[in-house]
Amino acid sequence: MHYGLTFFPTEYAISPAALARAAEERGFESLWVAEHSYIPACRTTPWPGGADLPQNYYDVLDPFVALAAAASVTSRIRLGTGVCLLAQRDPLQTAKTVASLDVLSKGRFLFGVGGGWNIEEMRSLGTDPATRWRRLRESVEAMKLLWTQEKAEYHGELVDFDPMVVSPRPARKPHPPVHVGGAMPHGLRRAVRYGDGWLPLQGRGADDVATLMPQVHRALAEAGRSSDGFEVSVYGCSPKVDRLGILRDAGVTRALFFIPSIAEDAVLPLMDDYARVAGIVG
Repeated sequence: MHYGLTFFPTEYAISPAALARAAEERGFESLWVAEHSYIPACRTTPWPGGADLPQNYYDVLDPFVALAAAASVTSRIRLGTGVCLLAQRDPLQTAKTVASLDVLSKGRFLFGVGGGWNIEEMRSLGTDPATRWRRLRESVEAMKLLWTQEKAEYHGELVDFDPMVVSPRPARKPHPPVHVGGAMPHGLRRAVRYGDGWLPLQGRGADDVATLMPQVHRALAEAGRSSDGFEVSVYGCSPKVDRLGILRDAGVTRALFFIPSIAEDAVLPLMDDYARVAGIVG
């Protein structure tokens, strides 16, 4: 099982470059960063994680800028969005951004995507909350065509464009893997339909991913897909040896530990603890 880190990069936290370099030195496989364009001042949508929205949701840096900084000082660690709110983005521009980052990182990008939860945020960006999941699917489908065809066109209900060329192509072939976020059952269903992996968040919905792995394999088989190459990554995983061992034995691909948005001198000891636990579990 691989081990990685998840992070809300902010100006008052350890820098993305310093975190990525330290993570690579400690043998972590990947680093994933979050996204929010902004938080509406008059937000009424409740945060799924509790009553009070943490400050780092307001302050988070652009994920692609943060990962570009991380890519510039590393050579091995994989770099992901956890998650990119693709349903709120233009898929053509985002396809260009993803391809550019994948080229600069030499094929190390992992494209985690989601539909979002903040109704006011998505509405102000032109996304209808009622159709965001359809927009997410069509965006992923369209971007895969843009990355793999010389002249790509897509004609969906919400994403629609005539033949065009996106260059450069991603370094990773055929394209960076798409990891679809979301809880059971809908998150898994979406991941099987148009993703290359499933990215559930521990603590949301049916989060005992170890017991859900038979359903993952069954859903893939029913869709005519092989389990080989389909990755399951647990976001915000508990760093407990026994729990991690259960996930590993169940066939989970990747366990991702939270890194708080705090200064470097406080983050490094926590990373050392995570690395020690990961080394014990193997």
